[in-house]
Amino acid sequence: MTQQATPARPAPRGRLRRVLPLLITAWLVLEIWLLVQVGSAIGGFAVVLLLAGVLLGGWLIKRAGLKALSAALEQSRDPKPRQAQTGTSLTVLAGLLLIVPGFLSDLLAVTLLLPPTRALWRAAGRRTAGAALRRSPVAGTDPFADAVRLQEQLRIHRPDGKIVQGEVVDPAQGPRGPQGPEAGYRPPIAG
Repeated sequence: MTQQATPARPAPRGRLRRVLPLLITAWLVLEIWLLVQVGSAIGGFAVVLLLAGVLLGGWLIKRAGLKALSAALEQSRDPKPRQAQTGTSLTVLAGLLLIVPGFLSDLLAVTLLLPPTRALWRAAGRRTAGAALRRSPVAGTDPFADAVRLQEQLRIHRPDGKIVQGEVVDPAQGPRGPQGPEAGYRPPIAG
């Protein structure tokens, strides 16, 4: 009698992964319905508004890219431990939402650009990143949490680009390094 291998069950999908396709479909249906309603009310001016949104979105993305480039050049010339953030990610996202045809995406883009609501979006992003890190303590289980961890690791670098290597030693446990005759005290390397 031969045994047949039972196929492994796929990992259960998270709540967001189950609901996301439905949310995107509802968003698209609402955008199309709103475009039809506004288009029938104001006529051809709706097309002008959509084209203006595309042009404004492209301009915003270009401006954010130039701002990020100048900040990177300034950082390379004069590295400081804490320089002001440029906020380009929210500006680029707002530009992309303006390029997408639809009035709801344009409204969302405006909330990403206005300072009071921009601060709310930034705080929500920090909470989401923190929740993702707490939810998946093991690397490789959640791509978003892995991206946040990578960003935190990049902040470990000193401003001059040097990496300070070190090891945390718990005095109660002692060093966990090599044991034997070579494991005694070693003076620091002068360099």
